[in-house]
Order: sequence, then C-alpha cells, then structure tokens
Amino acid sequence: MGFEAKKIKINGKIIPELIKKLNILPKEAQKFVDRKRVYLNGNIMNDKKAFIDGEIEIILFKPRDNGNKPIFEVKEFAVFDKPSGIAVHPQNLSNIQTLLDDIKYYLGSDANLAHRIDKETSGLVLAGKTKQDEINLKKMFETKQIQKYYLALVKGHLKEKTTIDKPIIKNKDMNIKVKVLINEKGKRAVTEITPLKIIGENSLVLAKPLTGRQHQIRVHLYSIGHPIVGEPIYGVDEMIADKYLKGNLSKEERLKYIGHHRLMLHAQSIEFEYKDIKYFIDSKSNFI
Repeated sequence: MGFEAKKIKINGKIIPELIKKLNILPKEAQKFVDRKRVYLNGNIMNDKKAFIDGEIEIILFKPRDNGNKPIFEVKEFAVFDKPSGIAVHPQNLSNIQTLLDDIKYYLGSDANLAHRIDKETSGLVLAGKTKQDEINLKKMFETKQIQKYYLALVKGHLKEKTTIDKPIIKNKDMNIKVKVLINEKGKRAVTEITPLKIIGENSLVLAKPLTGRQHQIRVHLYSIGHPIVGEPIYGVDEMIADKYLKGNLSKEERLKYIGHHRLMLHAQSIEFEYKDIKYFIDSKSNFI
C-alpha cells in the first residue's frame, strides 16, 4: 500500500479544516482521525473537536502500480486475478504491496473491493468502480446472488462428489484468533466438493461455497480428512501456525512443517447478474 505524509497548515477545528483543505466529505475527514492518520508535533490526533492553529501531518494513500491489471472490465466493475502472497488490503500503514493499490491505480480513487480472499489464496477478486457499485455488489454477496467457484489441491484421494454441511463458529478462546471452528453453535456453512482428477498423492477438486463463512472451504476440507495442500493453520501444530501468522516462519521451515510454499486454493470463476446482464468470468492463471 502506498502511503505518504503530507503537511498542511490549518487554523480552526480539525474536521472542517480537513474537509476544506483536502476537498473531502465530512465522513472521510472523520475517518482520517479514526484511523490515526492525523499527527500534530509527531503525536496522533484523537480529538475530532480539536481547534488547531499550526501545521499538522496527514497520512495519505497514494496507489502504486504493481502490474496487476484487471482481466475483465465494464462501466460498473472490474475483475482482478490476484497472485498468491499478495494481500487484498493493508492491515496497517506499512508500505506493503496490496491489490487495493492496483484497484485504485487502474480504476480511480472511488473504486474499492466488493469482497476479499485470503492473502495466500490466488484468483478472482471483484471491485466496484464507484461507491454505489461497491455497495450494490457487497449486498449481492450478502444475499448470495454471486456464486464463486474455487479450485483446491487437497491431500489424499477424494473420488466422490460430496456436500459438506457443517456449522462454523469464530474462535474466541484459542490463541489463534483467525482460526474458525466447526461447532453446532455456529452459523450454517455449506460447501459442494466435486473431484476433478487425481494428481499423485493428492486430488484436484472444485469447491462451490453456498454460504460465505470465513475460511469455509479450508476448514470444511480439513474436517473430512482432506486438508488443502500447503494449509498453514488447520491441522498444523499450533506453535507453527502461530509462528506463520506472525511472519516468523522461514521458507525452509514452511516447506518442512507445512509441505508447500503456498496454500493451494484458487478462486477460479465467478458468476452473477448485474443490471440485467449475466456474467461468468474465468481465471486464466495456471493454478496447477
């Protein structure tokens, strides 16, 4: 993510001054303060009602071209084919490469993600070009009007089509907070799995999630004894998973304890209807 500092002189309350100086909406000005992107004398400004006569520093987002051009584009939205290892959006103000850079670089400052996929998952990501298109598309995901299809390389030989219907709950007690659990108290989660071919000791499968829970495909496949190749969290020793999540696992350790340099999950296709036009978009990446 391309962040840069900009110094501006203000004389007045911080929110109205940000609106005037940056030519932004009140809601956007408040976000600068909420997200800790306003500094005075090197200190974070938290008071939205503060009156300031002097110079402040604003942390602005400046998108960078990382070369991930959209593979499909119409007036309202575009589809990107994200490589594995690239986060879709930044977690903090660190200057790391994210897909959001390319989205805003190629589509403009109003463009934004309509959904997310994990950093190690490769494949299709949909972005709305305007705020309203973003809202519309997000609502379509929520109401299951958009169907995604994934390819996954899983351990073992899976030979029959199966539907995994197991509820998922967010983990609140364990050390690894991003890890979800299959639990009867959780929300319903359904994934259709279709075997495609056997590849050595593994199987290539098509996964069709009928619900949209966090890590749904990953935890569902693990639950039936066919974890995804390169899975760094589910079925992995907790100490190794924790080390991986903290970014302290070396490439050599990754191969030794997890068995692959990446999670072998790929968002292959996306299907939906938008403004009376039907779309089926397929990834052109060579996943296997």
